[in-house]
Order: sequence, then structure tokens, then C-alpha cells
Amino acid sequence: MNSNDDIAVLANPGAGRGRHRGLLPAVLDRLGSGGRAVRLLEAGSAEDAEKACHRAVAEGIGALVAVGGDGTVHRALQAVADTGVGFGVVPAGTGNDFATGAGIPEDPLRAAEAIAAAHRDGRHHPVDLARIDTGQRDARWFGAVLAAGFDAVVNERANRMRWPRGPRRYDLAIMLEAARLRPRRYALELDGVDHSFAGVLVAVGNCPSYGGGLRICPDADPTDGLLDVVVAAPLGRVALARLQPRLRRGTHVEDPLITSYRAREVRIDTPGIVGYADGERVAALPLAIGCRPGAVRLLR
Repeated sequence: MNSNDDIAVLANPGAGRGRHRGLLPAVLDRLGSGGRAVRLLEAGSAEDAEKACHRAVAEGIGALVAVGGDGTVHRALQAVADTGVGFGVVPAGTGNDFATGAGIPEDPLRAAEAIAAAHRDGRHHPVDLARIDTGQRDARWFGAVLAAGFDAVVNERANRMRWPRGPRRYDLAIMLEAARLRPRRYALELDGVDHSFAGVLVAVGNCPSYGGGLRICPDADPTDGLLDVVVAAPLGRVALARLQPRLRRGTHVEDPLITSYRAREVRIDTPGIVGYADGERVAALPLAIGCRPGAVRLLR
């Protein structure tokens, strides 16, 4: 049994393509600088990682810290959401979109020091999470963005591909899916009001960005109790290519083909789409997504 002041750490040594691998001992040292005991959770797979986080929370851990990117954060959130357990993020991934949106320091060692100090002093910041009801299994949580359009289709294709390796696989998946891009009829309900449409993209954001800094929902605020929903009307390949460079700045929402909404509850459905949240595969649509204000006690 753990003291309720102890810190459990979930670390992904392969996050960020391993560029922070050598930092882990220093991160653990900084996390312990507040005088709390620190232990590293052992996990050989994503499923094991999630189970280890749930066990640590059930044992009464004082804080859970995710060291890695959005995938690592996503696994840890499943265990700490709505529990009152302190949660810290040390950004060390290829994509750190939740950390960026939640105001975490970019430098991993600075982030670890801030977590240790906040836990020692009993300080935390309430941050919203999104809760997904798939209708088939336990609810899933996400911190950054859920993709349910062209971007989700690209993820799904890339996950099926064995070649090429690395980022080139996603580049190829984008090219292949863009060649067969067709609008879909989406059933979209926001706070009980029908906003169904024909289009190619739906993103539900608790934070502004996904994919390592693509500001798909640029005005999303993880402390406002609302989800931002961005949809794109039918787009051809040329229009899609024109909008892509604007995603980093978030200026794509100024285009007349893009519509933005805010809502507490979102229901979305269309055939043949698997939703991806925080870059992780969740489930096939239909999905119901709700904002849970202050669902996580963020240490920063």
C-alpha cells in the first residue's frame, strides 16, 4: 500500500522517438525534490500501462505523473479522471498537445520541478476533460482533441500500413486518402440541437491542437467547461491542400468552408469512421462526448 503523498510515474521511453530517453533519471530526481517518494510504474504495453495506472490510483497514490507525449497522457488520464488524484505531465513526446493547451512548461525538467513543488504545497489547477460514451464499453476520457473525419481516416489507414516506417507512413496515408476524399453525411447534435451536415471533417477539442501543434480548434480552452467543435464542409483536394498550412496558425477557421461551435454535449455519427482521441484509436462512431469541468487536478 502506498502513502497518499507518494508519486507514481508512467514513462514511455520511446516517446519523442527516444530523444528524451536519457532524461528520465533526472526527471525522477526532480519529481522527488519535494520530499515525496517516487516510483516508476512497470508496463510492457499500452494496455499494461493503463492497468498499472489504475492499480496505483486504487492503492491510494497521491499523484500520477505521465512522462511522454499525448499517448502516454491519454493512458494515464483513464485512471485519474474524476478521482481527485493529482496529475502531472512531463512533456517528452513527438506531440505534447495536452501539455501545451494546459499550460505545462515545455522543458521536461522545469515541468518536473513544478509538479514536485505543487504536490508538496498542495496546489492544483482544475482542468476539464472530455468523456466519451461509446455505447459498448467503459467510458473513455481525452484531454486534447477527438478526430472524426478525414484526419481519423488517415490515422486508421496509417495504422494498417507496415511500410514505410515513421512519419513517411502518415504522409503516404494522407496522399492515398486525399485521392479518395468524399463528403459524408454527419449526424451532429450539440446540446440537443441538430447541426447535421455534409462534410469531410469533424474535430471536438478540449484543447486547441492535435498532431503535434496543428491548431484545429484554436479557441478551445480546457478550463471553460465547453468543447469546441470544428467542422469542414465538402472540400476537394485543392481546397484541402490550401487549408493545411493554415492549421499551424489556426487561421483555417476564418475560411467560409469551416464552421465552429461550442457545446457541453456532442453527439456524432456517420458510417465507416473510427474516432481517434489524443491520437489514440477509440471506437467506431456513433460517439457521445461530454465536457467534465475540472475533471482532473493538474499539478503544474
